Amino acid sequence: METLEFLVEAGNAGQRLDRFLAERELGLTRNALQQLIEEGYALCNGQPAAKSRKLKERDRLFLTVPDAKPATAVAQDIPLDVVYEDEHLLVVNKPKGMVVHPAPGNPDGTLVNALLYHCKGSLSGIGGELRPGIVHRIDKDTSGLLVVAKDDPTHTALSAQMAVHSIHRLYQAVVYGGFRQDEGFVEAPIGRSTADRKKMAITPTNSKYAYTGWQVLARYQGFTHIQCKLKTGRTHQIRVHMASIGHPLAGDGVYGPHNVIKSLNGQCLHAKTLGFVHPATGEYLEFDSPLPAYFTDFLATLRKEPEP
Repeated sequence: METLEFLVEAGNAGQRLDRFLAERELGLTRNALQQLIEEGYALCNGQPAAKSRKLKERDRLFLTVPDAKPATAVAQDIPLDVVYEDEHLLVVNKPKGMVVHPAPGNPDGTLVNALLYHCKGSLSGIGGELRPGIVHRIDKDTSGLLVVAKDDPTHTALSAQMAVHSIHRLYQAVVYGGFRQDEGFVEAPIGRSTADRKKMAITPTNSKYAYTGWQVLARYQGFTHIQCKLKTGRTHQIRVHMASIGHPLAGDGVYGPHNVIKSLNGQCLHAKTLGFVHPATGEYLEFDSPLPAYFTDFLATLRKEPEP
């Protein structure tokens, strides 16, 4: 159990208690913070306070965060598309709609649950009990390739390659609008949005460097099929970067237009190519995943429209 103390400054006067705490980067969702407040874990000037309380300058806040309840992921017999596997690692092709690891709202049915069953528990432990073997992630509604570590040395070595941006990752996407150039890049820091905690944004505050290169593959009426090369791997990176230059991903209900293309069931984004040096053998391995049906069907629909 940990107790945190905050002093409200003039710039935060008038702000709601729950919003103020949510902006402190405590590693808790706003819903979790609101639950703690409702259960009496938040005090303002020594007294329990409502989540909607408007703060005043020099208010002194105390938030007690109870110890997390232990949680473990369970093995589940869920089919996996395994592209490559040996005693050290495996590469899987994640389908659209599958969450990578258990989290609030998605306690099971995830890639981790499937991996625990497939690997009979033989996964690296560096990621913790809810993320065994997970070296990197892709969003629930993004399909494509992921590398998974079976032991800690492999996990450490792959993470080191990620850190120096030496893992080769190519994505394909369909975005709104047309491009004058055939290729370009977006280089802008990404962090948690201060306006909406569920979203990421280009911001200088609490952000990290991010770089996305893009190349036009085909042009259609109102849309463009592109390839993206990642130098970094920030949360929602391609989605945020492309939206920032006026080309949000088709089907993206978070960063795209309000009249989202519901038939895509999420953003049209596929992690197509993955290459890395095998930590145990030193051999460079590269894998390619064919575009899934939802992607090719959408491209077929676009081809039927008159060309720009």
